[in-house]
Amino acid sequence: MKIAVDAMGSDRNPVPDVEGAVLAARELDVSIVLVGDEQKVRAELGRHAVEGLPIEIVHAPEAVTMTDKPGIVGRAKPRSSMHIGMELVKEGRADAFVTAGNTGAALAIALLHTLKRIPGVDRPALSAILRVGGRPVILLDIGANADCKPEWLAQFALMGSLYAQHALGLSAPRVGLVSNGEEAGKGSALVQEAAELLSNDGVNFIGNVEPKEVLGGSVDVAVMDGFTGNIMIKSMEALGATVFDLLRQELRADWRSKLAGLLGKPAFRRVYRQMDPFEIGGAPLLGVDGVVIIGHGRSDARAVKNAIRQARDAAAGGIVQAIRQGISAPSSGRQ
Repeated sequence: MKIAVDAMGSDRNPVPDVEGAVLAARELDVSIVLVGDEQKVRAELGRHAVEGLPIEIVHAPEAVTMTDKPGIVGRAKPRSSMHIGMELVKEGRADAFVTAGNTGAALAIALLHTLKRIPGVDRPALSAILRVGGRPVILLDIGANADCKPEWLAQFALMGSLYAQHALGLSAPRVGLVSNGEEAGKGSALVQEAAELLSNDGVNFIGNVEPKEVLGGSVDVAVMDGFTGNIMIKSMEALGATVFDLLRQELRADWRSKLAGLLGKPAFRRVYRQMDPFEIGGAPLLGVDGVVIIGHGRSDARAVKNAIRQARDAAAGGIVQAIRQGISAPSSGRQ
């Protein structure tokens, strides 16, 4: 398995990108192609013991920044590490591409300039993977498509379900449609029409779900339009950060609280680890004709390594082929 890694992706590139790739080469039984400014990447590799590790460098003279506009960066920087990394996947020289770079740019470059859509896919979807009660939950779309059609949501459900099966190893993943109520008939016209489609689309559709069901572990795939998904994921991140900050403040308030905090520290760490997005590392861009995993710009080396793990599992599970077959199959035959 050969994974191309955007060495110029993260906010602090190439430090965590290279370190995470080195960790992956040591621990995950994968070969790594580091794509980026060769001089910078080689200098950073020199800080690690890499002798004998399956790591190579492919030079990319340009890098996409977080401030680059997705609509123009594809043409403005045709030799960026994102372009070249995805071209490696397109040409079959890598099995997957991992980046912690500009999400919008990654979507635009994949969709318009390199990999393109899987035939039959109306719109690719950005996803997020949470861990709820020790079990992964996929949320999609979280921002690629602010305005959606019902049939797009049905495709998101299918792609998310297939990813849960083939990359995450979940059997008959439960699919829910995020709405403002669990009852049938609740939600916007979009939600109601999408629910009718999903009821006859061959996925394991359990109906409408509210955020409490998503966080309560009632679903494995939560489907929504990109506007709702983006607000939802950002609200979850903000709420989690606020709760942990409040706990930190209260556990320092007096000596009794400090003692309770000291005794509870191992439990707090375990809870934080379950909620920490860096434990997942990255999430797939579904619907493009190649495996692309996008991590957070703040990714550290552990997050990059775990994103590479996601890429390995998605490629090993044949997710692109599964989506291609699923999209082309009649609804009644989809599993």
